[in-house]
Amino acid sequence: MYKFVLKRIVMLIPVIIGVTFVVFFILSVAPGDPVLTILGDGATDEAIEQMREELGLNDPLLIRYVNYIWDVLHGDFGLSYKTRLPVSDQLLARFPNTILLASCGIVLAIAFGIPLGILSAKKQYTFLDNVATVGALVSVSMPKFWLGLLLVLIFSLNLGVFPSQGMGEGVVGTLHSLVLPAVTLSTGFMATIMRMTRSSMLETIRQDYISTARAKGIKESQVTIRHMLKNALIPVITLCGLQFGHMLGGSMITETVFSWPGVGRYVLDSIKTKDTPAILGCVILMSVSFSIINLLVDILYGYVDPRIKSQYKAGKI
Repeated sequence: MYKFVLKRIVMLIPVIIGVTFVVFFILSVAPGDPVLTILGDGATDEAIEQMREELGLNDPLLIRYVNYIWDVLHGDFGLSYKTRLPVSDQLLARFPNTILLASCGIVLAIAFGIPLGILSAKKQYTFLDNVATVGALVSVSMPKFWLGLLLVLIFSLNLGVFPSQGMGEGVVGTLHSLVLPAVTLSTGFMATIMRMTRSSMLETIRQDYISTARAKGIKESQVTIRHMLKNALIPVITLCGLQFGHMLGGSMITETVFSWPGVGRYVLDSIKTKDTPAILGCVILMSVSFSIINLLVDILYGYVDPRIKSQYKAGKI
């Protein structure tokens, strides 16, 4: 197990280098001058040239990238072109908010998606199955910005139950303002988890050991939980891990609609102003987070499926 974890951590290094280089290259060739973002359109040619020299923008692309990676290895993500504040401080202030939103979203998606998937599989081709299937298709098809605006219109403007924007103060205020963004973020993922659970459960239900368990007189609830669900969880766990990673990196639309002070909204604002240090800092943070989530999912496999755990111990994985 330790060798597997160490190998995955080592594999993270080329992933981060590759992703950051691609983003760095795209930002370098993209139109727009970050110096004008800092100085404004009225800056003189001398001031622009001096700022470009201070930022190292006159150096070759490869030299700039190597210098940036060297600074990152020393914990320096640079200064934001727009705010002139350390990018690391901005990320540390916003990333907990994104984790909170994504965690609530994945909890809602799992809490409703897996039970609905189980019921839909157990009641295949019934009215409940048809309703759940149609609801899942509708949920997946709805754009998040449209759903978010619809929830704001109903629960904020008309009913006045939940706030429409921002993050409240204190535990109660935070949870109160978290409801609509979490529901918006989780709806599509909930439908995906429900469909995957249903599909995996249907494959497990047809196995011989399920018939054997029922023939032994085991209660149907125990058959469902201990024999069906446990063996059907492997693809569901994979999907949940991927979905949580997507929630961390793809929450910019939800955060923008609800003015949630997270990393997604920060990177979107940075892209608009071509704030290269801020964008690269967000990319590195999301790459590391996604890789750690995948590692945790792989470790969780061993506790769900003893066959995979034995392969970990034998060093075959």
